[in-house]
Amino acid sequence: MGHIRFETRTPRDRWIEAGLAALATGGPDAVRVEALAKRLGVTKGGFYGFFADRAALLTAMLDTWERESTDDVWERVNREGHDPKSLITRAGLLTFSTDRLLPIDLAVRDWARRDPAVAERLRRVDDRRMDLLRQMIGTFCDDPDEVEARSVLAFCLLIGEHFLAAGHGDRTRDQVLRRAGDIILDREPR
Repeated sequence: MGHIRFETRTPRDRWIEAGLAALATGGPDAVRVEALAKRLGVTKGGFYGFFADRAALLTAMLDTWERESTDDVWERVNREGHDPKSLITRAGLLTFSTDRLLPIDLAVRDWARRDPAVAERLRRVDDRRMDLLRQMIGTFCDDPDEVEARSVLAFCLLIGEHFLAAGHGDRTRDQVLRRAGDIILDREPR
């Protein structure tokens, strides 16, 4: 499985990347200008050449996360050219199984529980993801209620499996997740 890698082009992007890394490991409270400057090996004063304040950095970080986890993922999957069932699987893997996007996504979800503006942003991102799931599942399922149910199950499977601690008897987690995906996507077991 490949990882999405984004080039850091400008010092502004370096601040955003450092902020996203801090968010992923320590939540929004870990995104502190002084700590980021130390991590980047620059002075704190350089921050203000790119951002008015910490809130502007947080907004830029959310903008980057939103673009990377929606537009960039779908652009990459569509370029790779998959049938709808494979497209859903690939997009899920790129979003919820990568070292980069998954920790950021989970941190944003936690942050959204305490911040209404972040919750609204997360809702917008999840609505886009659900719309794409509905569209893809609708290519092989005609019943609107079933399309919605399968879309919710697919999305919950992708997010929830990171929080599930239960074992699976004599099956591996990967086997169970693969079979769950086959059921949701109405395909023969692999």
